[in-house]
Amino acid sequence: MNLKDKTPAGMLTMTVLALVLGGCQKHDFPQYPPDYREYAYVTNGDSGTVTAIDVVNMRIDREVAVGQNPLAVAASSTRNEVYVVNGGGPGAQGSISVINAENNSVAATIALDRQPVSIDLDPGGDLAYVANSGSNTISVVDLKARREIAVVGTGEEPVEARVSPDGKTLVVPNRTGNSVSIVDAVGRVVRAVFEDCPGASDAVILPDSSKAFVACSGGHQLLAIALAHSQAHPNQPDRLEAVMDVGTAPLHLALKPDGGELFVSNALSDNISEVVTSTDDVGGAYMIGNNPVRGLVSRDNSILYISALHSQEVGIYAIDDGKLAGEVHVGDGPAALAFSAAGHLLFVVDTRSADVAVVRTASRSLFTVLPTGRGPNAIAVKAFKLP
Repeated sequence: MNLKDKTPAGMLTMTVLALVLGGCQKHDFPQYPPDYREYAYVTNGDSGTVTAIDVVNMRIDREVAVGQNPLAVAASSTRNEVYVVNGGGPGAQGSISVINAENNSVAATIALDRQPVSIDLDPGGDLAYVANSGSNTISVVDLKARREIAVVGTGEEPVEARVSPDGKTLVVPNRTGNSVSIVDAVGRVVRAVFEDCPGASDAVILPDSSKAFVACSGGHQLLAIALAHSQAHPNQPDRLEAVMDVGTAPLHLALKPDGGELFVSNALSDNISEVVTSTDDVGGAYMIGNNPVRGLVSRDNSILYISALHSQEVGIYAIDDGKLAGEVHVGDGPAALAFSAAGHLLFVVDTRSADVAVVRTASRSLFTVLPTGRGPNAIAVKAFKLP
């Protein structure tokens, strides 16, 4: 239901929903202190807004106007801020909207290069790395000073700039360049390039910063790259360690928190591939959903949630058992996923029905559905206590 629906039926529905949520909260949610706040932020690409969801009270807090075509979002780990990447129009410069999470208003706007598409934050929370697909660059942004401080050239159409946990390396998949750029994050120079990765689309880096995996979505392969300057390889250059065959059109990589395995969403094979990260072995492929596009692993490393874009379900894969343990019916076109801070809720962004499904992780059941703006596409969660 649209929030602007002021009809008696619409008002009745919202009233009933509020009563249901109020009655269930004590049983389904942690007991929060009075100064605790938690919000889920959903970027709405076609509305130029961000929907802020009050997780404590499970309701829409407000819709925040940002820039044109917001399509990526990240929450600071050190400040009560959220950073929204606005892609802008074709060929136009983009920007970052800085949202003050304490009052959910835009505190600053930072100019970027053309068509930025992603954002990642360094471990200290002071720098942001933004992939600018329209200018073949990475912007390095000083979040305290609210300005771009460096630009690094990459391959053609970079789609991510994934920073390693030790803060020393950026791994950049170049989609139309069919390559991966490895960037020294300290010196801000490209130190290696790996070719032959058609449609390079997503990267993950192991917790010890020793190795990166990159999905080649234009084919059916995954690259494993041993990273230089890590504790595991202090005196070795970046090197290609393995090329692994997975399913067709691998779009997204979901890494277990312990780093032991990763799961590949193979969009055109309707399956996932399981990879042992220490040995680069592909353990097998498992049918799951219609066009799987995103995965997210629970904190205890036991459950993989998979969103299937051409469906209305999120698949639940039991990792230790190696089988599908069930599905949860959500909205239409599920894609982006995020956990609440305590992990008791899973938020599912439904791209076609323009809403967010809220799933209880304990019972693996749908709790409620909340409306968003038009064209929702990404989500981040920020929890904090008021100063």
